[in-house]
Amino acid sequence: MKPVLQKISAVILAAVLLCLILPARADASFGILGTCRVETDTGAAGTVKTLDYNYDHNTYFSLRDMAMLLNDTDKSFSLEITKNAVSLNPGNTYIAVGTENAPWEEGEAPELSLRRNEFTIHEKKVFYYTLIVSLPSGGYDCYMMAADLAMILDMDIAVPAADSLQIHTQDPFHIAPDALEQAGYFYGVNSVLAGDATTGELYYQYQSDTPYPIASTSKLMTCLLTMDAVFAGQISPDDLVTVSDAAQKLSASDDGVIPMEAGEQISVQDLLLGALLPSSNECALCLAEAVAGSEEAFVQMMNQKAQELGLSEAVFFNCHGLPSYTEDPLPAKRQNRMSAEDMFRLVSHLLKVYPQITDITSLEEAVLEFHDLEVRNSNPLLRNMPEVTGLKTGTTNKAGACLVTSLTADDGSMEHDLVVIVLGTEDSVERGRVSGVLARYALHTFYMDIEGPEAGGAVQNADNLPVHAEVAVGRILRTALQ
Repeated sequence: MKPVLQKISAVILAAVLLCLILPARADASFGILGTCRVETDTGAAGTVKTLDYNYDHNTYFSLRDMAMLLNDTDKSFSLEITKNAVSLNPGNTYIAVGTENAPWEEGEAPELSLRRNEFTIHEKKVFYYTLIVSLPSGGYDCYMMAADLAMILDMDIAVPAADSLQIHTQDPFHIAPDALEQAGYFYGVNSVLAGDATTGELYYQYQSDTPYPIASTSKLMTCLLTMDAVFAGQISPDDLVTVSDAAQKLSASDDGVIPMEAGEQISVQDLLLGALLPSSNECALCLAEAVAGSEEAFVQMMNQKAQELGLSEAVFFNCHGLPSYTEDPLPAKRQNRMSAEDMFRLVSHLLKVYPQITDITSLEEAVLEFHDLEVRNSNPLLRNMPEVTGLKTGTTNKAGACLVTSLTADDGSMEHDLVVIVLGTEDSVERGRVSGVLARYALHTFYMDIEGPEAGGAVQNADNLPVHAEVAVGRILRTALQ
């Protein structure tokens, strides 16, 4: 009997050890080492080391190798790389360290961690996800997506064949969303839309009429109703709101952002800052209670406002966008939903009626008088593009990572608000990349459009969206409210 028990014990022990080992291996990141042939329009060519992060063709390129190839072009840049920081300075000469444009050394297998390492361009902090690895000879190299580098340097990159790149230093960064869609670029995204909120012109849309969970981008409706209340004289930005027991409970939960105690008082202005910058759920709840007396009454206002604005696919269950459970024995898990077209309508209205909202959403950081608390804006594109003025991020497991981006563009006589909506990406890395690519596409299309239809290409106007006749009215409103 003992041998049998010993065998059973051995099997159980092996199973336990296997359970402990397998998740660790599954979670471990690995890189596929490779090289790529890169040519520039100046005739420079060479080998660039690559790292495919976790998957084939999820490729990051050596910045040192790229810098060496671009050193004698208009897109040259210098580099300083430490263990967790990168400083890139366009227009400067790159100083070689001796490892550039050479194949990987045999047996070299760097430890990988895709991170938002500290990254500065001309000493200004930007947000990009990169891989920093140590060099066998000492020092460090940084690996970055080719598209990210192309956007930073404003140059065009093409892929003529496998394991090769062509860099066109004289051509600005440009993409064709239709081609990206055919290639499957948006298959991992619920929906996207890019357009001009001032005129209603739509530049590109993908699955934009289908409703999806919108997470904390719901707070744009909460802030709209709050500003309606301010405009109506119901409340003032300086009014103090008393923190309720419900707000304290939310603050203490896993979804809490700003510490709050019941009975404390916070100004409406601080609550708007807290809801829009760090995406504080408890701040949104405080605003809802201040405007309507209760969240339930406020949600009714949200849905009523959605009907007034013609948001046919919008439904709200709460003021902040977190999952909402029913009180049934088997509770339903509901989330606020909206289509990208509806979000475009909402944002177009918000920016037209209350353009001063971008005074808040364009802030990279702010200090709340409440507890003298410093908060940071969760929108990564604010650091990467000077034209970005907001607006709101959002993330839940069901909604994925969402981002509503606003940008300013000038046609020579007035400013326009361009809007990019990205709903349901896999994570914040993809959310930033997809939004960044479409934001640059929107700017390119806008300025090409000014030069004429042949340059700009076709644009669309969806039903019930703002039209050209409203531009003058929008301009008057913008002037009056600022």
